[in-house]
Amino acid sequence: MRLFLLACAGGALGSGARYLTYVAAAYWPGTAFPWATLTVNVVGSFAMGILIELILLRYEGSLELRTFLATGILGGFTTFSAFSLDAVRLYEGGEAGAAVIYVLASVVLSILACFAGLAITRAALS
Repeated sequence: MRLFLLACAGGALGSGARYLTYVAAAYWPGTAFPWATLTVNVVGSFAMGILIELILLRYEGSLELRTFLATGILGGFTTFSAFSLDAVRLYEGGEAGAAVIYVLASVVLSILACFAGLAITRAALS
């Protein structure tokens, strides 16, 4: 239960940071391109790399700290950071082919699932 609460608390902070990023991007550079989403994905993935290297590999951080920071804060900020870490772990584990399949399947299937969800909902509501 403690880890769950840590993940929730971190998630609230990460979601708040994501919201502020979207607000800032609405003012500059604007909403014509999804700059806010791109920003949280890239920054979140970069932060995940730093956190995993420092907390997990260098300083053997506690499960509680990893849960709060990686799962909670970065998970609330962007789940793309977890996706990036999974792809890197596959690649660094000698599974380059699996990493490519994972990346392509994640992106393509997620976009197709979004289209499907839109279509099903639109059909049900019309």
